[in-house]
Amino acid sequence: MAEKIVTGDQILVVRGKDRGARATVRQNMPSRDMVIVEGVNVAKKHQRAIPRVRQAGIIDMEMPMHVSKVMLVCPSCDHPTRVGFRVDGDTKVRYCKKCDAVIGRPSS
Repeated sequence: MAEKIVTGDQILVVRGKDRGARATVRQNMPSRDMVIVEGVNVAKKHQRAIPRVRQAGIIDMEMPMHVSKVMLVCPSCDHPTRVGFRVDGDTKVRYCKKCDAVIGRPSS
C-alpha cells in the first residue's frame, strides 16, 4: 500500500503537546502507522552505561507518534493538506488535494 507521508516530508503537527510545529519526518514506520519527527514528541530517557561504548545519563529521545496526528505540508502551496493518489502514466503519484499539484519524492 502506498504511504501518504514518507521519510523526508515536511509536516505540521495537528494534535498533542507540540501542536502547530512544522518539522521533517526522520523515520517512517508503516507497519505500526507511526512516524518519528525531528524535534517533536521528545522524551527524557535514562540511559545505562556500556563500558567503552557510551556514557550513562539522561538523554532526550524523539518518540514515535501516530501518523494521524500529522499533516503533510504541500511543497507548492505551503499549506497543510490531505494527500490523494492518482495514476500518472505507469506510476502512482501523490497529489495535494488543495492545489492539485503532484507531490514528488522528497530529496534527501
